[in-house]
Amino acid sequence: MSPARIASTYLLTTVFFFAVDMLWLGVVAKGFYRKQLGPLLAEQVNWPAAIAFYLLFIGGILLFVVFPALEKRSLRRVAVLGALFGLVTYAAYDLTNLATLRGFPPVVAAVDMAWGTVLTGTVSAVAFLLARKPG
Repeated sequence: MSPARIASTYLLTTVFFFAVDMLWLGVVAKGFYRKQLGPLLAEQVNWPAAIAFYLLFIGGILLFVVFPALEKRSLRRVAVLGALFGLVTYAAYDLTNLATLRGFPPVVAAVDMAWGTVLTGTVSAVAFLLARKPG
């Protein structure tokens, strides 16, 4: 895969991931997180930290899921592996919070891990299609 294809796949995957996650966080589940986490939520998003997460996480999806799966040429395989990658990575965050933060709601951990599974599986499948697209 050419460096240009890698860069375009990374960029388009980042845009897709960010858009879908912002729809989830800012519209679909906004009230849920606010109700469950209330005083734990910052008044303003720490954008440098959020951007660092997105850039690193997309790199992980591509490096550990999408690019290795290209030789198998299986969309189903990449979606399943992406979902598992999402489950494991979101579980690392949520279960650590459950283990170390007083009052972190178990329902938030469960919903967030489910979201990470669905989101990462979907994004992995889209990235796979972008990466294998001719041209």
